[in-house]
Amino acid sequence: MMLAERNPKTNASRRKNHNVTLTIPTIDCSSQDPIAALAELRRKLSPQGDIVSEAGKQRTIALFGEPLAPRQVVQRICADVRDRGLEALLDYTAKLDQKQLTRESMRVTAEELAAAHASADPKFLRTLRTIIGNITEFQTRILHEDVRLIRQDGTSRVELRQRYLPLKRVGICVPGGAAAYPSTVLMTAVPAKTAGVKEIAVVVPPTDFGGYNASLLATCAEVGITEVYRVGGAQAVAAMAYGVEGLPRVDKIVGPGNLFVALAKQHVFGEVDIDSIAGPSEVVLLADDSADARYVAADLISQAEHSPGSGVLITWHAPLIEAVRNELSAQLAKLPRGDLALTSLNEYGALILARDAIQAAELTDLLAPEHLHISTRDPEQLLDRIQNAGAIFMGHYTPVAVGDYFAGPSHVLPTGGTARFANGLCANDFLKRSSVIWYNHDALEDAAEDIRRLAAVEGLTAHSSSVDIRLEDD
Repeated sequence: MMLAERNPKTNASRRKNHNVTLTIPTIDCSSQDPIAALAELRRKLSPQGDIVSEAGKQRTIALFGEPLAPRQVVQRICADVRDRGLEALLDYTAKLDQKQLTRESMRVTAEELAAAHASADPKFLRTLRTIIGNITEFQTRILHEDVRLIRQDGTSRVELRQRYLPLKRVGICVPGGAAAYPSTVLMTAVPAKTAGVKEIAVVVPPTDFGGYNASLLATCAEVGITEVYRVGGAQAVAAMAYGVEGLPRVDKIVGPGNLFVALAKQHVFGEVDIDSIAGPSEVVLLADDSADARYVAADLISQAEHSPGSGVLITWHAPLIEAVRNELSAQLAKLPRGDLALTSLNEYGALILARDAIQAAELTDLLAPEHLHISTRDPEQLLDRIQNAGAIFMGHYTPVAVGDYFAGPSHVLPTGGTARFANGLCANDFLKRSSVIWYNHDALEDAAEDIRRLAAVEGLTAHSSSVDIRLEDD
């Protein structure tokens, strides 16, 4: 999920919004073309890098002296960090985060991590341990194991293996602009540790919700992370990709962030691996007449409050549309972040009345959402019709928050329609695989004729020669 960059003081003092003007569109598939409407919605949510706040535009002008597009901003920052290293990283931290840091102060000390852990609420630590246990149990069960295949025919012997080894060093982006996100540490670092990754570097903005947040630092300590750096944004991504003094380069970068983090990950892909190019958070609700409008509205709001975030209801039970609309208005008026969620729902949401359950499943596959909640009487029946979704939540009592915080699968998921081909983060993404092939003399002799024939078709005679030279003494 992509997280918006917002002012923590503004959010901390945000008051309940009692004036709700909900304009979320309703799409009736019996009289409107749902394909065109969903295509427009998908365009808005796609990872094209064009969703940026007015405040973000003004910061760009102040920093570079011209109104650059977000992708241009990222290209300049990444190139500068690549060329100037630590100096550029600290310069951008000073200009964008208003923090004057040094090589020494940008890294959280072992004493700070220990102090945060020692001062943490014991109940919070128990919660962390429960969640760590849930994640570890699930990720361990799905972890790839080495495969060994032996073909033996008389004196001819072939041994084939698929070997899995953990990556040596991984970087994790943890947001810290709008709120503290211990859950991101859990949902990225624990799968990595389950895979066997030894070196994990966490970058987090130098804010009260980020690198100076006691709960976040306590979580890092509980997970066993010793490298935490108070740097964020595109400059932190570049630093991890290229390496700077005091922050060695990593092999893979994972974790959510705002638009600039997402574009920076895209920019450095190839120098390092990445998990995905995250767009705004999103959820699709598939609901029938058994769904509770209160629950549906709450689920739509839960992703919309990321701001930007998308919430889409698809139902074939007409009365649910109006009931959910009324519940949205009522709940948004009471929530501290209701105004942010309201803006997202009006801009990136929809209430869709499908012809039937079959059409509802087809429309869901077109959207290929990050989160899919099947809130129906028999969710298994609809599940068989769904191909494209990052994570699927079944039944009336499995809100997305269960996956975001607790269950065990990672909450780092494909967005922007990329669930058509991309997957959620898991322990296996921190493994690299190699095939191991071993033929003895007789096995090579048995295969030689077929190898020669295919090499001749391709005109690669040296391939044949590499086999023939081993057999010519015969």
